[in-house]
Amino acid sequence: MLSALTGAVGAEASGSAVVGLMTGMGTGALIGLVFGVINTYWKGSQLITGVGINLFAFGFVAFMLITLGAPGFHSVPRDVQVKLIRLGVGSLSPLVLVTVALAIAVYWLLYRTQLGIRIRAVGENPAAADVAGIRVNTLRLGTAVAAGLLAGLAGAYLSVDWFGAVTKEITAGRGFIALATVVFSGLNPLLALLGGFIFGFFDGLATWVATYPGIKKLIPWQFVAMAPYVVTLLVVAGAIGRARFPKALGIPYLRE
Repeated sequence: MLSALTGAVGAEASGSAVVGLMTGMGTGALIGLVFGVINTYWKGSQLITGVGINLFAFGFVAFMLITLGAPGFHSVPRDVQVKLIRLGVGSLSPLVLVTVALAIAVYWLLYRTQLGIRIRAVGENPAAADVAGIRVNTLRLGTAVAAGLLAGLAGAYLSVDWFGAVTKEITAGRGFIALATVVFSGLNPLLALLGGFIFGFFDGLATWVATYPGIKKLIPWQFVAMAPYVVTLLVVAGAIGRARFPKALGIPYLRE
């Protein structure tokens, strides 16, 4: 939500969607830095820190929307939104292509490079990684910042591209769908990409079905709108217990 807000403000102030996206990424990186410092160096709880940041974001965005003169809603001018790629059957956001490229790049980084081996090592067995000369906390902090940067891009996408506006509930629970995608993928970027397409398909299907008056008479629109979330629950229920996560995931490293 924070990146959606700052991305929109950055795009309007500069007159450029690219600057807006970069502003959102910078905001995400800053939040990732705060999150990383609290949980890596101050040995905080990732769950509590995450909840705290979410509550702050919700309140801050609501306050800023009032400050901008549009309580609860702020529209982003069309001329500073991301320009779509026109296709024969519709249009496509260039950020979809960027997402695919990023997923492939992150997979290659994690599983085909020395840095990727180090990143996985500090999550699986930080003590052994420390003995091997890897700076565990520094690397963990760096990955938190990188993750925040990518999350910031996603947030800015919501306001500068997909929705074209900022609201205090712009994510509409999609952050939890993203968490479900993580569970589904088992931290594999390519499976996460697949999960994102699955959930996105059902989200788009719900929107498409809701436009037909005949169907709306047979099925309340609320049931159609909850389809992506039901799919999320079913997928997570099937993935829990099967996906393997690093043993030290979410556990602060205490050097002996």
